[in-house]
Amino acid sequence: MDEPTKLHIHNVSKIYRSDGQEVLAIDEIDLKIKNKEFATILGPSGCGKSTLLRIVAGLIKPTRGIVRLDGNVITRPGQDRGMVFQSYTLFPWLTVTENIQFGLEISGMQKAKQGQIAQEFVEKVGLKGFEKTYPRGLSGGMKQRVAIARALANNPAILLLDEPFGALDAQTRALMQELLTQIWEELHKTILFVTHDVEEAIFLSDRVFIMTARPGKIKAEIDIPLERPRGYEIKATESFLNLKKHALALIREEAIKATQYK
Repeated sequence: MDEPTKLHIHNVSKIYRSDGQEVLAIDEIDLKIKNKEFATILGPSGCGKSTLLRIVAGLIKPTRGIVRLDGNVITRPGQDRGMVFQSYTLFPWLTVTENIQFGLEISGMQKAKQGQIAQEFVEKVGLKGFEKTYPRGLSGGMKQRVAIARALANNPAILLLDEPFGALDAQTRALMQELLTQIWEELHKTILFVTHDVEEAIFLSDRVFIMTARPGKIKAEIDIPLERPRGYEIKATESFLNLKKHALALIREEAIKATQYK
C-alpha cells in the first residue's frame, strides 16, 4: 500500500528582485513527497535547489504557489521541519549534548527527558564519548553528525538537508552517506535532501527529482528500486551504475545549458 502524501509543493515559483532587476529562480514546481520517503532534489549549480528547500523550511516565501506539510500551508519556520545546512551551524559555546538538547530546551521539555533523548541520538550518530566536547574539538563529519542529531531530536515531521556533506572530504562523505541511510532505515523519517552529486542522490534515495538549469523546473523523476539496507558495495553493481548513467546524462544536458546562459 502506498504511503500518503506528506509534503506537497504546489506550483511554486520564486522571483528575486534587486536593483530593478528580476531573476526567476524556480518556476512552477509541483511535486509530492510520500510519508516516510527519502526523496532527493538533484540539479546543476544555480538551478534553485536550495531556494526550493528554504521555501519548504519557511525561511523564504514563494512568489507564487503554496507548500503543504500534512495538509497545513507552510508560512514560516516551525518545529515540524528539521533543517541541516552545508555549513556547520552548531553553537560553539555549547557541548555536543547541549547542542542536541537546544531545541528540546526551547520547547520547555524537562531536563531529564532532554538528557535521555540527547544521549539516544548521540549514540545513533556514533558520538558516544564526545558528549562534553565543544565544536572546536570536532572534525567536519562529527559536526554534521551533531547537526543531524539535533534536527532529529526534535522529532520533526520532515527532515530537510541542504548539501550537508558538500564540505567533507570524499572518504568522510561516503561514511556520512552510510550513516544517514542507517538512521533513515531505523527511524523512517520523511527526508527531502538536496545535492548536486549524482552518486550520492542514487545511493540515498527512494526517488530522485532532477531539476533543469535556471529557472529551475522539474525535468525528470527517477525511481530508485535498489534494495535496502544499502552498503557502499551497492555502488559497484550494474543496477546502480545504470541508474547513475541515466541521471548523469540528464544532469549533463542541464549543466551545458547553464554554462550557455552565463
